[in-house]
Amino acid sequence: MIVRKSRGELEAMREGGTITAACLRMLSENVRAGVTTRELDRMADEFIRERGGVPEFKGYQGFPASICASPNSMIVHGIPGSYRLKEGDIISLDVGVRYEGFVTDSAITVPVGEIAPDTEALLRVTQQCLAAATDQMRPGRRLGDVGHAIQSVAEPRGYGVVRDLVSHGVGRQMHEDPQIPNYGDPGTGARLQPGMVFAIEPMITLGGHDIRVSEWDGWSIYTADGSQAAHFEHTIAVTESGPWVLTEREDRVGETGVA
Repeated sequence: MIVRKSRGELEAMREGGTITAACLRMLSENVRAGVTTRELDRMADEFIRERGGVPEFKGYQGFPASICASPNSMIVHGIPGSYRLKEGDIISLDVGVRYEGFVTDSAITVPVGEIAPDTEALLRVTQQCLAAATDQMRPGRRLGDVGHAIQSVAEPRGYGVVRDLVSHGVGRQMHEDPQIPNYGDPGTGARLQPGMVFAIEPMITLGGHDIRVSEWDGWSIYTADGSQAAHFEHTIAVTESGPWVLTEREDRVGETGVA
């Protein structure tokens, strides 16, 4: 069942979303060669708690850290640790914050210094995928329209759309109904209604869509072919007046040319 939120609940989620967005901004400002992902995790944990939030990921189904930090061919769910960022890397930073009983979830992929032109294009296209999906967050549209919007941006340009990982509902729980594939047929699925809130997160690759899960930690998910992957995410509410991005970053750090 898709749980719809009241206007007051959406406003509470926006307060938490502001913390989530600010945390991502802070992290992106600290991404540089030589920094470890464990250091970024510590910064995020302190930042969120100082603002009255709780890092939602920490302890979730046993996840040991406050953020997911996933470099290069790692798509999502990277456990922060000793990995030291290098010039030319990209890194997905995924943050979930619980505030006043509600969860907001957002992610950006950040370049470490100068990156290759094809990698820069990957980041730009993934942002375009998120923007296209966001535009579908309107009453009367259907869930299939959301996935189709992502697929229609990425695949004609030769990029892979990860199919085994999905966008999802979010609210009082981090993962609520429905699961939303990042591909699909337009005009299919449940009809969107005001008060529905989704964490929309296209995961796009320079290669194929197949994945592999780390045998070492059971969490980290990589592209099966070793190609680089980008991941951008916002928590977005459907309202009568259109999409409301609850995790909007005013400066749009980490984004290139896309609102």
